[in-house]
Amino acid sequence: MLTLLPLEFRKLLGFRSARLGLLVSLLLPIVWAVAPRLSAVMGVPMTSGWHLPAVSYGIAIQTLIPLFIAVTVAELIGSEVTQGTLAPLLLRPVDRVKIILAKLGAALTYPVLLILATLIGSLIAGIPFGYGNFTGGTGLGPGMFQGVGDLSSGAAFAQVLRATLLAMAMLLPVAALALLFGVLYLNTAAAALATVAFLSIMRLLVVFPESIQKVLLTNYLNLYTWYGQDPATRMGLGASLILLLIYTVGFAAMTVYAFDRRDV
Repeated sequence: MLTLLPLEFRKLLGFRSARLGLLVSLLLPIVWAVAPRLSAVMGVPMTSGWHLPAVSYGIAIQTLIPLFIAVTVAELIGSEVTQGTLAPLLLRPVDRVKIILAKLGAALTYPVLLILATLIGSLIAGIPFGYGNFTGGTGLGPGMFQGVGDLSSGAAFAQVLRATLLAMAMLLPVAALALLFGVLYLNTAAAALATVAFLSIMRLLVVFPESIQKVLLTNYLNLYTWYGQDPATRMGLGASLILLLIYTVGFAAMTVYAFDRRDV
């Protein structure tokens, strides 16, 4: 598996969809930085570069990044089926489980790369605003953008780092889900559509009782803004991370099982 993982990772980065997703994630924060109505949307003046990560995450994670993940991860299976390279690969003396675990490892790195690209783009775009101490909040801590008083650059960095790690964690189940649909459908477009549809339908379940809402994956796709969470419909931070881990491991286990028995 350790020899297969770098190969699958190179395949992933070779996809146009993967490179496009990373490029868009890197460049979009620049758009938010020069947007004329950004301060009005934030509700406070744009006075620090530490504001940009929250703005970028808030827009990209709820719209573009899940779509990038769905398409690119699904392509790990779909492209090989289209090119006719998956069946010959399975005829080699390599365990099927090792093959799919390598693809899973590559798939789970893509959300991390997208968030890192968004963070880097945000930090570059925020340079003109500066990264010193300021009054207010980063949008990722207590008080959101309003803050609770003066905030040091060190404290702001800690809030951004914390939110970045949470954003990576909460997107891992989406990547595992996309790979599962990739195995089930053996088609990139169908798998990506199924992933987006699954998430969209789960978002509609907010009309159900709070006890059900607390276990919905989509209820935790803004986990990075933990300080703004509604405790009535979400579990504590530790329990939330455990739930996300259960989703990731569950989708991964189903992917391995389906791939091991899939006739390709």
